[in-house]
Amino acid sequence: MRARGGCLADGVLGASPLIPVDGPRSVDTSAPTVTPIVTLGVEDWRPVIPAADTERYAHELEAGAVLVLPRLTFVFAPDETRFLNVRWSDGKAKNISLDGTSIRGAAGGADDLAALARMIGRFAADATALVTALFPRYAPWLKRARTSYRPHGAAGRAVSWRKDDTRLHVDAFPSRPTRGERILRVFCNVNPFGEERVWRVGEPFEAMARRLLPAVRPMIPGEAACLSALHVTRGRRSEYDHMMLGLHDCAKSDLDYQRASPQREVRFAPGTTWICFSDQVMHAAASGQYMLEQTTHLPLDALYEPRSSPLAILERISGRPLVAA
Repeated sequence: MRARGGCLADGVLGASPLIPVDGPRSVDTSAPTVTPIVTLGVEDWRPVIPAADTERYAHELEAGAVLVLPRLTFVFAPDETRFLNVRWSDGKAKNISLDGTSIRGAAGGADDLAALARMIGRFAADATALVTALFPRYAPWLKRARTSYRPHGAAGRAVSWRKDDTRLHVDAFPSRPTRGERILRVFCNVNPFGEERVWRVGEPFEAMARRLLPAVRPMIPGEAACLSALHVTRGRRSEYDHMMLGLHDCAKSDLDYQRASPQREVRFAPGTTWICFSDQVMHAAASGQYMLEQTTHLPLDALYEPRSSPLAILERISGRPLVAA
């Protein structure tokens, strides 16, 4: 994807530590032109949340906020702390991933890999329980996808610009079309050495889309069918998926946008969990090492505000349906 020139904007860039949590919820409004940061005082993976609060949290999440839980950590069993070492990575993939019972990207003996899979699986169960408790409306619709353990540092790996997650982007899958389903992710900084996970977050999705969408090339007739027939994609790519991949690539390839678009820094201390729709929040992992992450897919029917979804926003901007019935 060719970079788009002329994407300059007044930037909002600088360190912005999380505000103190004095109660069940705090909202940081110090940077109104970028992604909101909502801090929750949740301390348990299976909390009991009043119904009015769950609905408010869901509306904030769907509007594009990052929900931060600085008091919620994943606790390793004594025999699991050994996995806080990059030697358990096979060095080929940036993540160790668990898909069902299959573990990939890891190195070690059979017993060690089984124990590592159990640890990652326990985080998957905790993350799913947390999402179910915070957003009970979502529970019947949740589609749990891959769980990742990231022992490598976020920065410093030799990757192409498309795979460089230190650049601001929204998540989109080249080989796995979502056809408008949401990508909900739960992250936890499990660094044992006190190192923060540092993100940059950017402008709201609609502002980014209106800025960058003119640079996304039109979809070629027959392109989706060809990609599916060649097994490049798992199923047919919709025009929505094509646009999302284009926005992902345009943002990452445009160094002017990376430097000057509205953005701020957010620091997640060890023992912090955070949640966002990563297909909506412009984010970049600037630094940090040792993180657990759970991906979940959610259909639009599960949402309180489907009009806030990337699909609805892109359909409003383009003036046409982007997912065939």
